[in-house]
Amino acid sequence: MIKKAPGTWGTLLGWLLFIPLLVYAPILAWLVFGLGLIAGSWICGRAAEIVGVHDHGGIVWDEFVGIWLVLLLLPDQAWLWWLLAFGLFRVFDIIKPWPIGWLDRRVSGGFGIMVDDVVAAMMAIASIWLIFLMVN
Repeated sequence: MIKKAPGTWGTLLGWLLFIPLLVYAPILAWLVFGLGLIAGSWICGRAAEIVGVHDHGGIVWDEFVGIWLVLLLLPDQAWLWWLLAFGLFRVFDIIKPWPIGWLDRRVSGGFGIMVDDVVAAMMAIASIWLIFLMVN
C-alpha cells in the first residue's frame, strides 16, 4: 500500500488504465464505469470492514470511478482535457468544498466512500465545461 498520497496515486492508475479504453472502446468504457459504480459501494464497504477504517486512504476504488466519470464526460478527448480532468478531480477530492466535505462526513458505509468522489467528479466536470465554453 502506498503511504504518501494514495488517492492521487490511485487516481493516476485509474486515469492511465481508462484512457486507452476510452479512446479505443468508448462503449466498453461506459460499461466498465457503470459496473464500477454499481460494484463500488460493495467493494469500498467491504474494504473498509477489512481494514477497520471508514474511507481508509488505501481504498482507491472510489478514485477510479470518480476519474472515469470525469474522463467520460469531457468536451473533447485530448491530452489537455485529460490533464485538466486529473488535476481538477484531485483538487475537488482533496479540498472537499461543500457539498463534498459534508457528504464525506455524514454518509457512511461503502456508498459514503463512493459518493464524495462522484460529487467531486461532477464538480470537476462542471468546471471543465465552463472553461471549455469560455474559450470556445
